[in-house]
Amino acid sequence: MDSFSRLKKPVETVTISGKEKIAFNNNVDFCVGTGRFGLGLAKEYLDELRFVQEEIGFKHIRGHGLFSDDTAIYQEYEEDGIKKVEYNYTYLDRIIDEYINVDIRPFLELGFMPGKLASGTQTIFYWKGNTTPPSSYEKWCDMVVALLKHLIDRYGRDDVITWPIEVWNEPNLPGFWEHADMKEYFKLFKETFTAIKKFDKDFKVGGPAVCGVKDAEWIGGFLDFCKENSLKPDFITRHHYTIEFPERAGHYDYSKLMDEEAGFENLKSSRDIIDSYNEYKGLPIHITEFSSSYTPKGVIHDTNLNAALMARQLSRLGDVNESYSYWTFGDVFEEQGVPFTPFHGGFGLVAAGCIPKPTFWTFKFYSDLKKLGGTCVFRDDSGVIMKTENGYAGVLFNESSKERIVRKFKLKSDKAEYTLISKTVDPSTTNPLKLWHDMGEPSSLTKDQTKLLK
Repeated sequence: MDSFSRLKKPVETVTISGKEKIAFNNNVDFCVGTGRFGLGLAKEYLDELRFVQEEIGFKHIRGHGLFSDDTAIYQEYEEDGIKKVEYNYTYLDRIIDEYINVDIRPFLELGFMPGKLASGTQTIFYWKGNTTPPSSYEKWCDMVVALLKHLIDRYGRDDVITWPIEVWNEPNLPGFWEHADMKEYFKLFKETFTAIKKFDKDFKVGGPAVCGVKDAEWIGGFLDFCKENSLKPDFITRHHYTIEFPERAGHYDYSKLMDEEAGFENLKSSRDIIDSYNEYKGLPIHITEFSSSYTPKGVIHDTNLNAALMARQLSRLGDVNESYSYWTFGDVFEEQGVPFTPFHGGFGLVAAGCIPKPTFWTFKFYSDLKKLGGTCVFRDDSGVIMKTENGYAGVLFNESSKERIVRKFKLKSDKAEYTLISKTVDPSTTNPLKLWHDMGEPSSLTKDQTKLLK
């Protein structure tokens, strides 16, 4: 008696001829998220980024705080009784040089507001990013254009012109944009978009970078505004998280998962809204943040369940979106303060010390699948299989801990011999979180402990 016959459910056999052609847009490597821009000055941050780039290799990186005070770009001084503006690119250059060194380019999120240019004092996060409109739109646009000019001078137009530009972050939330003032955000977008296009029309500029709160209202309103003002953004941006509002217990946030199908329907609704405008039909959508949970203390991030959830997301996000950027590549992150422990529910694909979490392997597998190329011959809600020049390759996943999925795949091939290589991520084989628990949850890891966890 084989093991399959002991299961209650009959074994499903899937026969693949190799002639199937199934739509699958695998853009897993287009962009990845980070914390605030200024964290790029930290060694641990750069170590994690280098590791992720060596193993996966993302094309772009997006985060907040490009213009926040810790990067010190916007400066004012007084001379002969006249207030003057100057720009300091010392930290900017240092950070982007490091990005270039690991072959990744910015997805430029324009924000937050420099304190000296802000119209108010509202801030967000431990690092106090100012989230108020500019006191002078002229000075704001001058700063943006000066930045782009500096980047072109330093890195070359052919390279910099390919860096996408997004105006602000989640203006539909009052914490990220004072009063969630839609009219004021539309003004910010118009002034910024117009200034950039006047400087160089080939830059790709988009918005409104909304999360799931009133997203339909904001995207529709944004496109109405653009139509009325004869603006044509190059792409639309939004975010995608798949949990309900989390409950906090101690240092951690616990979340109930949303219905995934409802999440995919929500993404499709954005596509439908955009395509309902003749002027904007077919505009690319970039999901500039996505994950399961939107809290940096979400216990789900460190688990094998998260890896399976993200595997399903990656199998479908390309259906209606140009790209999708996981939030974030690493756990050097300070929105709610400096993390106390190496495993704290952080967003990152890797924990402190470049320890891969289970979700890291999800992205590694999809990245490897893309590098192999080929044609998709199978795709459903538990797997993707590609036919390549050298045979078949795929990613299979199961989000349920209660139901075992057993399948037999018959893959037709002209070759007389073949080798099957399988790589498994599950609670038994790839679970650094459990090992850390078993070690007594040390808050500061020794070199030997880090090596063991890796």
